[in-house]
Amino acid sequence: MTRYVDERRDAFGVEPICRAVGVPVSTYYARRSRKPSRRELADRVLIAEIHTAREGYRRVYGVRKTWKELRRRGVDVGRDHVARLMRAEGLEGLRRGKRKRTTIPDEAALERTRDLLQRDFTATRPNEKWVADVTYLRTWQGFCYLAFILDCFSRMIVGWQLATHLRTELAMDALEMANGLRHPSDALIAHSDRGSQYTSLAYTDRLDELGIAPSVGSKGDALDNAMAEAWVASFKSELVDGCRFGGFEHAEHETLHWIGFYNEERLHEELGDVPPAEYESNFDHANRRFAPVEAGQPALQWGALAGLGGRVSAR
Repeated sequence: MTRYVDERRDAFGVEPICRAVGVPVSTYYARRSRKPSRRELADRVLIAEIHTAREGYRRVYGVRKTWKELRRRGVDVGRDHVARLMRAEGLEGLRRGKRKRTTIPDEAALERTRDLLQRDFTATRPNEKWVADVTYLRTWQGFCYLAFILDCFSRMIVGWQLATHLRTELAMDALEMANGLRHPSDALIAHSDRGSQYTSLAYTDRLDELGIAPSVGSKGDALDNAMAEAWVASFKSELVDGCRFGGFEHAEHETLHWIGFYNEERLHEELGDVPPAEYESNFDHANRRFAPVEAGQPALQWGALAGLGGRVSAR
């Protein structure tokens, strides 16, 4: 009650608010002047920890991820306690919205590929299954488009490219980055929807050169590429929605930083609430057969390799 009055007293005055809520004015001043309890003092400290844990890109975290982040920072607190304080502070996670269609089926090329995943996105190791897709960003100078490749094992973004067009080169650049960073071995499947970028001769021939098996989902069924769709939803809700980027360079800069955060720091529920890079590092320590990119390096290497093939920002 005291907080409710304090937040509105400058606009309405203490006495009118107390009359409206049916509380004596003397009760308000008595509560305001009393010494805070030990619990209230502890909650104030915890509220500050919650705000710190949700700084930057983590501002989209809901109760569960905020609680997990606090635990990772050594703060021993229950989930319900975090939920209560976040409600009191008006803090909540973002809700995902809809996405715009960015790929057009190439019906003439579909016979060359088939669905090798059948909605099974589980993987036992890195570089076993990749999924790819294209989404869009709106800027003051027009639309630009993001092509990305995600490793199903760790949900890590292993290749991406941003451009102001939807030509096949966009998907090709993301593929070249993924190949340059990961150097995949045999038995890798690269899955996508039936967009013309992914069913083109240039793209499928390049997969064949790299020894990667192409795979596409059925027509008009987003569930056939559900893992990529889920990543797009996270990207949109946490970085893009409600934001109008100044131009291509601004969008590229923000995308680079967010993907670096996603790979290196963002907690992922399906990975046991650790970031993708940490999940691969744990796998490496347990199996000693895969060497992931060192922590802190992916964003820098992406910046250097974004133009593999001579297309730094293919527009």
